[in-house]
Amino acid sequence: MDTPAPAVRALPLETTGDAAERKATVALLPVGSYEQHGPYLPLSTDTLIACAVAERVAASYPVQPLPPLTVSCSQEHARWPGTVSITAGTLGAVVRDVAHSLRRSGVPGLVLVNGHGGNYVLRNVVQEATADGHRMALFPVAADWEDAAAKAGVETPARSDMHAGELETSILLHARPDCVREGYETTDWLSDDRRHLHTLGLGPYTESGVVGRPSLATARKGDDVLTALTGAFAGHLEALESL
Repeated sequence: MDTPAPAVRALPLETTGDAAERKATVALLPVGSYEQHGPYLPLSTDTLIACAVAERVAASYPVQPLPPLTVSCSQEHARWPGTVSITAGTLGAVVRDVAHSLRRSGVPGLVLVNGHGGNYVLRNVVQEATADGHRMALFPVAADWEDAAAKAGVETPARSDMHAGELETSILLHARPDCVREGYETTDWLSDDRRHLHTLGLGPYTESGVVGRPSLATARKGDDVLTALTGAFAGHLEALESL
């Protein structure tokens, strides 16, 4: 039987004394979004997932957890009520400001724990930061998600499981089951050819906002995905510390 985990905390609860004692040289910044995730997952799904990943990682590695960025680049979901976006330039500027503040306080490394696939700009922000001699990384990358999904037994290929599907629903069934409403079992929708997504948004490809097979989601898969991602973080930390 699937056993749900304690609810993920969106905000770290450590004090300044805890941070001083930790003496971390790398901080984790969860980056989520506020966008539609079909009729059964909350608008804050990506933020909750990023926080679930960051919480697992912070429990296993000597890193400093930060509160999440909860609104990002969700323009492709604008046709659905509730979705809120900022521009790529604004998101990049906020991340750079956070990194600068951390460096001033003695934390030179920053890992962006990204929960929203539409935040393409974060890749450029990381590349520009490292080119300028700073320590920044993006996690999880596509290969991390794919490896974790395979280890967890997620059946739907990543291309097909694009939004509010088996993977995301599984993570929330484990980490925040209180946020998953009825209906995910009957909302499967596949739309693999989305070549005009950036021009037209997601609207032409799904009426409900779902692209994937949430009916296959289980809390056990969600737990296993988070466990696999936690293990994968070691390689990113090693790469970051080599800079």
